[in-house]
Amino acid sequence: MKAVVLVGGEGTRLRPLTYTTPKPLLPIANQPFLERQLSWLASYGVTEVVLSLGYLPDAFEQHFPTGRFACPAGDLLLRYAVEDHPLGTAGAIRFAAEALGDLDERIVVCNGDVLTTLDLGALVAFHDDRGAEATISLTQVVDPSAFGVVPTRDDGEVIAFVEKPPPGKAPTNWINAGTYVLEPSVLARIPERLAVSIERETFPRMLEEPRRLYAKADDSYWIDIGTPEKYLQAHTDVLGGALSGAAAHEPSGPPVAGAREVQPGVWVQGDVTIDGGATVEGPVLLGDGVHLAPGARVVGSVLGAGARVSHGARVVRSVLHHDAVLDDDAEVIDSVLGAGAHLGAGAIASLHTVVGAGGELAAGAHASGARIREAGASDQDT
Repeated sequence: MKAVVLVGGEGTRLRPLTYTTPKPLLPIANQPFLERQLSWLASYGVTEVVLSLGYLPDAFEQHFPTGRFACPAGDLLLRYAVEDHPLGTAGAIRFAAEALGDLDERIVVCNGDVLTTLDLGALVAFHDDRGAEATISLTQVVDPSAFGVVPTRDDGEVIAFVEKPPPGKAPTNWINAGTYVLEPSVLARIPERLAVSIERETFPRMLEEPRRLYAKADDSYWIDIGTPEKYLQAHTDVLGGALSGAAAHEPSGPPVAGAREVQPGVWVQGDVTIDGGATVEGPVLLGDGVHLAPGARVVGSVLGAGARVSHGARVVRSVLHHDAVLDDDAEVIDSVLGAGAHLGAGAIASLHTVVGAGGELAAGAHASGARIREAGASDQDT
């Protein structure tokens, strides 16, 4: 089976992290998100994946220099389809499928910002049972007003698409989850090299013909990592075991391969230094080379390789990418520090502040809901 992964977006809501790293390559519990997604695809028998690229395409080729990705479930062949102008989701899917060299095969398509334990095998079986031309995976949300909702008949045939219904007015709270099974005939419906949306144009037009388009509701774990709040939530979920166990189609285990549990809920990778007087309260993941100084405190957080938390500093419900540093008495609460970011002595970053790679919050400064690109430069969220 072959798949297309849509990874061409700019990740604007996660800036400034995405100024230097495409969203799919940002880490989730110290592993690039895209690696987790590729492992999930491989676990269901996918052997070849086309990455549909647009923004920072060289970063993907540098990350996978051999054009392959090996994981316990298999060895995936990777191909790249780089758009020279935005083609929309449908246009990108057709363009990427052409990179497979054959438009006559069924493909699986998934968005490059959704972390899920969806049973892909069950979705394909559902698709086959109904003789569908296209099948959409659905997930349930409490408030569907920010999404496209998809009402269906009892057998799963799609009735309509309702984009961002007003609160309380949605016909269903099952939304498009961003994973599709598509027959070659769907690709034939998409014009070549034109900007076309599969959600707003291709799928709605298929409703003109009966029994072509179906959707399957699924209550598996699902999250769109595209905002700071959801990015942090994904880490909390992974630390809590959301991707482990039978529901995730894999044995239960650590939040990232190779981590070991040194006390309940506290996982470490490689060699970690925790000086006397430092405290760690799980769930926590500490990357290789992490150093916690005396009096440092880490609670419910993920620290990347080489991160350092100095005397009296606190990391609470936050994510530090590799080599991030907190000086004495600095605090990061419900926030994200990019690779090599630095909080000066006594500085506080809170309320979903995001500090980009190499960014700095000066000693004694306070940032709440801020976007800090580099030393001395920030965009305050309003």
